Order: sequence, then C-alpha cells, then structure tokens
Amino acid sequence: MDISLTLVFVMAVLFACGVYAMLERSLTRVLIGFLLLGNATNLLLLIVMGVPGNAPFYGETDVSDPLPQALTLTAIVITFAVSAFLLALIYRSWQLGQADTVEDDEADIALRERTDADEDVLDDEGDMEDEEATTDFVGVQTAPITVLHARDHPSIQDDAPVDSPYAPRASDQEEDRP
Repeated sequence: MDISLTLVFVMAVLFACGVYAMLERSLTRVLIGFLLLGNATNLLLLIVMGVPGNAPFYGETDVSDPLPQALTLTAIVITFAVSAFLLALIYRSWQLGQADTVEDDEADIALRERTDADEDVLDDEGDMEDEEATTDFVGVQTAPITVLHARDHPSIQDDAPVDSPYAPRASDQEEDRP
C-alpha cells in the first residue's frame, strides 16, 4: 500500500488546528475547529481506504473496500448535522447578546476557586454514597423485571434444552406434596 506522507501531514495539521480552534471561547471558532476536525476525519478515512480498486459488483479479485467509503459518507453527514446545530447556536447567541462568546457563569467561577482540600472532601462524600447504594426495587411486588418459570404461568412452555438437569428447590418439593 502506498500512503502519501503529504496526506498524513495534512491530516495531522488539520487535526491539530481543529483541536486548537475548538478550545476557544468563541462559538464561531468552535464551528471552524469542528469543520477542520470533520475534514481531517474524512482525510483519515481516505488514507485508510488504501489503493483504489474496481467496484465489488463484478466479482473480480482487485476490488476496493466499501467500508471506508460508507464511513466517510457517515462522517460527512454527521459533520453537516453538527455544523447546522452550531450555526443555530451561534445565530441565537448573536440574537440574544450581540456576541458569540461563551461567558463564565457562577458555577464555572465556583469550580475554578475550589481548592484541593474541597476536592478531597467531595471525593470522600462520594465514596460513602457508593457503599450504601441500593436499588429501590428489591423485594417489592412492583419490581421492573419478573422472572417467570413454567410452573408460575400456565401458558409458558419451558421445554428448551438445558445443559444441566433441573434440580427442584426445597420450596418446590413442598408445593408438590398433597
């Protein structure tokens, strides 16, 4: 396979510029960065595609792989849809505030002013909540999942083959006794 180093270099530059542009506060620059990332992804899929071949309809041996082509079309559609959404966000932001920059709100400022001691306290609180976490449905009659067996409902025919023989439980044996 002959891969052009120029294409690899251009793809890397597009990825780098796209990531750098997406880190800005301006939504217009975020849009430009996303478009650069979309084009870099399309170029990556073009590079992965390899040497072009014949269409796979004729049954010949030297055919091209259709998967990267389908992925490229999917990437184009996703890039278009997200770009349209970002354009709508930019337009609405410009309508409301005559600017397309994302400003800090109170939560961002509070997060920035948080110290390491505050982070440790929050981490300790999260660990205690995880240990005591239970579901609300244990032992409740309205549990979301009910496992039915053949003896629970007359319309269930449970004659599927199994790997191990069925061993009745003690509670089942008590029910069978007259």
